[in-house]
Amino acid sequence: MSDRDRVATLGALLFAVGEPVSCERLAAFLALSAEELEAVLAALEERAAGLGLVLVRHEGRVGLASAPEFGTLIGRFLGNAEETRLSAAALETLAIVAYLQPVTRAEIDAVRGVDSSAALQTLLAHGLVEPAGRRASAGHPVEYRTTALFLERFGLPDLAALPPLPAELQALLAARRGSP
Repeated sequence: MSDRDRVATLGALLFAVGEPVSCERLAAFLALSAEELEAVLAALEERAAGLGLVLVRHEGRVGLASAPEFGTLIGRFLGNAEETRLSAAALETLAIVAYLQPVTRAEIDAVRGVDSSAALQTLLAHGLVEPAGRRASAGHPVEYRTTALFLERFGLPDLAALPPLPAELQALLAARRGSP
């Protein structure tokens, strides 16, 4: 199979599935090594950009999504005139989860200085965060992380694309996170 055919095949698979697929599963199905798959993904990412699509990577999974700059247009076309807006509290909570993940609710509360239960429930209901397991500490609290949908909605290819936090904010978050 030629490189061009591999890219087309991978694109067709990701389009047909419609949700992120593990890289291991793709490599096994296409009989590619991890390095070969990465090369094909890079080529697909480049080709997809010309089609108004982005390759989303999260937790060892990849998927295709529409490019964020077309979100409003797609929403209008699909009849989604009313966009769901997150409250300031939910956005603040989401930012904390994105930068500190995996993070417990108590840690989120410590950073925000208020109870974050309602904001966290909103984010869970919208599929932007998910439980990531339980921490091996007293009480075994649930840890939360962002989802592939978070990356898709915010137009990020992966978590490394999050803008860097200024040093002062990093120090503030680290200090507050340490005091639940």
